[in-house]
Amino acid sequence: MTATIDDVMRTAPVIPVLVIEDAAHAVPIARALVAGGLPVLEVTLRTAAALDVIRAMKTVPGAIVGAGTVLSPAMLDDALAAGSEFIVSPGLTEPLGKAAIASGVPFLPGIATPADLMRGLDMGLDRFKFFPAEANGGIPALSAVAAPFGAVRFCPTGGITQASAPKWLALEAVLCVGGSWIVPKGAPDVAAIEDAARAAAALNP
Repeated sequence: MTATIDDVMRTAPVIPVLVIEDAAHAVPIARALVAGGLPVLEVTLRTAAALDVIRAMKTVPGAIVGAGTVLSPAMLDDALAAGSEFIVSPGLTEPLGKAAIASGVPFLPGIATPADLMRGLDMGLDRFKFFPAEANGGIPALSAVAAPFGAVRFCPTGGITQASAPKWLALEAVLCVGGSWIVPKGAPDVAAIEDAARAAAALNP
């Protein structure tokens, strides 16, 4: 298991956010992303196939596979049982936060406000997903939220594109961004995915 969430966030400038309906697509997608330079893969638990997708992607050399859209301790348990190497949630509740911390897994909870962030700090957390990034006010909002918390670092996710990612990555408080643009839904075009991954991996963090 990767040592810390900071290690995960510093591996590549973009973490692909994956919504995969068919576990048969898992290995080709993971191979294309790793080949393109994006080894950190967030498989969202939004589909019936998600846990099987995590298990399959774990077989791909170089892939660092985690679970996203983790909403409860029960979902956390399922994700860990499937082999998730890190956990991402859209928000932060005390039960989920305590369970994730107790498990020792690298954990990236979502926050939208200073109150959310302070609740995480109270739990000993200092790495957060800023979500939904664009709908929540974009770069000015994150800059304002981050300003009082100098040691905190973020992975903004939600509405970010290849074109807008560099502006987010230029912020001192941002270590990486999450993006769903790299892998469209449906049957994978592995060449296009690898090309998109290569372009995203070349972004300056």
